[in-house]
Amino acid sequence: MTAPDTFADTNVAAFSAEEAFARHLDAIDPLASQREAFHLPQAVDGGPAIYLCGNSLGLEPRAARTMVERELEDWARLGVEGHFQARTPWYSYHEVFRESGARLVGAVPGEVVMMNSLTVNLHLMMVSFFRPTKDRFRILIEDGAFPSDTYAVKSHLAARGLDPAEALLLLRPRVGEDTLRTDDIESTLATQGESIALVMLGGVNFFTGQVLDMERITRVAQAHGCTVGFDLAHAAGNVPLRLHDWNVDFACWCSYKYLNSGPGAIAGCFVHERHGRDPSVPRFAGWWGNDPDTRFKMHLIPDFTPRSGADGWQCSNPPILAMAPLRASLDLFDAVGMEALRAKSRVLTGYLEFLLREWMPDDCRIITPSDPGARGCQLSILVVPRDGSAPRERFKALEAHGVVCDFREPNVVRVAPVPLYNGFHEAWRFAQILANRPR
Repeated sequence: MTAPDTFADTNVAAFSAEEAFARHLDAIDPLASQREAFHLPQAVDGGPAIYLCGNSLGLEPRAARTMVERELEDWARLGVEGHFQARTPWYSYHEVFRESGARLVGAVPGEVVMMNSLTVNLHLMMVSFFRPTKDRFRILIEDGAFPSDTYAVKSHLAARGLDPAEALLLLRPRVGEDTLRTDDIESTLATQGESIALVMLGGVNFFTGQVLDMERITRVAQAHGCTVGFDLAHAAGNVPLRLHDWNVDFACWCSYKYLNSGPGAIAGCFVHERHGRDPSVPRFAGWWGNDPDTRFKMHLIPDFTPRSGADGWQCSNPPILAMAPLRASLDLFDAVGMEALRAKSRVLTGYLEFLLREWMPDDCRIITPSDPGARGCQLSILVVPRDGSAPRERFKALEAHGVVCDFREPNVVRVAPVPLYNGFHEAWRFAQILANRPR
């Protein structure tokens, strides 16, 4: 079989399970050098681990330490004066991300702010955009939503005096299927839309890796009078987004997964400019969301005047030491571009899927969609117990061979070949280990 000369020539029909083919793909990978921008965890044998867990915690960019140390140096040198005299003044530090954050999710400058953590931001957005009435009071989420989303939604329903058993509407796959169909989401909106105040779905499902058709869902839901928000924890930095053009009302994401900004890293929030320009939108107010021209008037002007745009949802001043690693990460995204990352991701994830289907043990099957447009760079492998074996044993065997991935109860192994730092020979080695094939 003739090996492709470039990624543009690479497709499933051209794939080969030979080790030399995997090494050839690494050799023609235009993003292969990006791997050197990250610290790679070591395996027991002292070599680099096969790290396929960027959907849980991304690797540390080498530049992150420099970014953090720079702020520590300015703090030591300037003290409080660093708010205005640091090399990147702390007072306006969050504005560093106005354009890079917008590029990341397909927004316009002013629609994105980096603040808080993901679930905190979801709570703040529901304060503003979940406005139940007597007839329109329900929230639509997927049955397999990330647990924190479910907890947040149920708590908001209860806080508004609503019974979650009645006001929480769950989307479920059809019997015998693993993922949602967009047609079924549309049908639910057609039949239940008049009672739904808020549609809040995961743009990429954490468990299955399915990418929802966010543009289509937004259009249909808003046509039925619903407000639309997305949890983009597994989408930001993974798949191209066009939040402004899709007319999404709001979205939130973390930055410690595909955005590689460290454990518990600062999160992001998108508010469409039509809402950001409207000071009457209800919100929980704090001093950093106030008009900066009067922010330090303090007690002299006790009434809150929200700053225009997503910045107007900030409650507190930004945590500089937590924001510094995000700068290191987004610098990489800006240098490479989401389109290039997505192009590699399609080939890399498709190649891993090809290998798994060639060699996968009969107790495993992939539950992530095969359509490249309906998935990012995660493949979820469902393990069906055979001969009394436990699904977690399959995961432990991977760990013993230097693979870092994760296990989700009751029986799913999630692997994420991240295009910024994973390669094709790594994918080949993982598939070999899963299949227990001798080298």
